[in-house]
Amino acid sequence: MTIQSPTAFRRVAATALACTALLGAAACGSEPNAAAAQDRPELQQAIQEIADSGFAGVQLRVHDRRGQWAGSAGVAELGNAAKPPTDGRFWTGSSVKPFTATMVLQLVAEGRIGLDAPVADHLPELGLDRRITTRMLLQHTSGLFNYTGEYYDDGTMAPGIPATGKEWLDNRFHSYQPEELVRLALSKPARFEPGTDFSYANTNYTLALLLIEKVTGNSYAEELQRRILDPLGMRGTVVPGNLTELPEPYAHGYFRYQDAGEWRTVDVARQNLSLLAGAGDLISTTEDLHRFFAALNGGKLLPAPLLAEMRTPNPKLGYGLGIFVQDVGPKCGGTVYHHNGSPPAGYGTMMYSSPDGSVTMTASLTMGDSAMEPTKEFPKATQQLIEKVFCGGGK
Repeated sequence: MTIQSPTAFRRVAATALACTALLGAAACGSEPNAAAAQDRPELQQAIQEIADSGFAGVQLRVHDRRGQWAGSAGVAELGNAAKPPTDGRFWTGSSVKPFTATMVLQLVAEGRIGLDAPVADHLPELGLDRRITTRMLLQHTSGLFNYTGEYYDDGTMAPGIPATGKEWLDNRFHSYQPEELVRLALSKPARFEPGTDFSYANTNYTLALLLIEKVTGNSYAEELQRRILDPLGMRGTVVPGNLTELPEPYAHGYFRYQDAGEWRTVDVARQNLSLLAGAGDLISTTEDLHRFFAALNGGKLLPAPLLAEMRTPNPKLGYGLGIFVQDVGPKCGGTVYHHNGSPPAGYGTMMYSSPDGSVTMTASLTMGDSAMEPTKEFPKATQQLIEKVFCGGGK
């Protein structure tokens, strides 16, 4: 689901490694070694402060001109002193959206989809408004209702499938089909006329999944494996489908809620993310997210003109075609590209890159039993790490 901005996070919160041969032994350990921690004390201190602010745990990976650094802070499980593994799997939530967008743009490059052509040409059975184009899906300008609920500027909301609170908790193992999600959205009034505004909606990316499957004749998971995971050696990443178990190793994420006037904390490491097909349903690692985002921004996955299209933001929220474009000022390199994420509860993902892919920051945060508010603390943690990684001496 989403943490890509405080607003988007609120919509969601209110988604055997063949390592030594591929990366070298130093990248394969499940815990940071003492030398690594001493080499980048500012990074270790930063993630420790994040854990101390109320998160259960943090795992961070940084690639820059000084090399690779991986560390963790906090705990992997409440009641246990062990730190989160630095090669741990986690539910990424909306950090899958750039993967989906990349595959769609690859199909555009192959001449199989038109970026500004009606999506209805490929999915006539859905009865889509013919004004909705592929570009509008990827940039959230279609106006389609968000099937996990719409949050309006005046504070009101139109409910969809429960994606937060106890209603989600009690239903978190339910299995959904992508077309079921889209048809629910299409049964609701559109938020605005296609192409006239911007509104972040998971519906757009579940539709993009259906588009990929229709055009290729293969499943989304098969296309992701063929186009991105296998070429980049991403052995720790999987589209879970109805899988509810995180593969080992992993850190536990928790959901804190109020029931009959009492606060309760539930381990939500197990959940079914078919709720967010193509929009938030991915299991990955910090190393794999680095591999993907470095390759994407390094120009290895898309032709230059389409990468430029991807990076051209809508002025309302700085969203391109599947990625956020953020101005961090000249001291920090000017621009970073990112797409953070979270499933409905328990986990948060950070995925950042410099324009050429030479500096990346990927992280997973797990929620604990603290009374802290993720919608406030996550942006603080994000900004703190951006300053350490992109504004410091590591570039």
